[in-house]
Amino acid sequence: MDTVQDKDLDQLLNENFGGRVVRKDLTKLIKEGVNVPVYVLEYLLGMYCASDDPEVIETGLNNVKTILVENYVRPDEAEKIKSLVRERGTYKVIDRVTVRLNEKKDKYEASFSNLGIRDAEIFAGIVKEYEKLLVGGIWVIATLSYYHEEGQSGSPFGVTLLKPIQMPNMNMDELFAGRAALSTDQWRETLIRSIGMEPSTLDVDVQWHLMAPDGTHDPIC
Repeated sequence: MDTVQDKDLDQLLNENFGGRVVRKDLTKLIKEGVNVPVYVLEYLLGMYCASDDPEVIETGLNNVKTILVENYVRPDEAEKIKSLVRERGTYKVIDRVTVRLNEKKDKYEASFSNLGIRDAEIFAGIVKEYEKLLVGGIWVIATLSYYHEEGQSGSPFGVTLLKPIQMPNMNMDELFAGRAALSTDQWRETLIRSIGMEPSTLDVDVQWHLMAPDGTHDPIC
């Protein structure tokens, strides 16, 4: 079978894996000017630039740059961000968050790596939904709130909303549904792309060889 045209594969992937398709050239384009983890960039690009339309991509890139400027927490700007939370009441931040159970107060507390907050109260429902918060933490987009009154013992900061940037779990049903929409050849080319190579530059036999665990057995597609 002939190699699938790039555009056809791009369209299929965008249709069936929305928000999870990232153009690596766009990642490099933004990464050169921003000191932010690659997977944070890829998550945002997957959200805003998952398209073949140049205008949509350009608009998406501008959105990603704006979000990084306004919401990504740099350690040297931590106090500025905390001030914005206080003055505005709520504010979205991008940071690595870890959660611990404070058994003495019977509540969960979130620590923000770059922001420096260590005891922001977070709803138990959020923790139950994203249990990896309790195991090493994950990068997230979090909405922080601020409430303070005289005599208050706990932190004035709280987490009202949280959306993981790193996948907190694997939804295999979504993966299987997306896989079903692609032929074996298309899925093989998708897997080749996922390891950073372009299948259109490789013979089919070479692609199969790269996917085989030890180069001698056919992989499962």
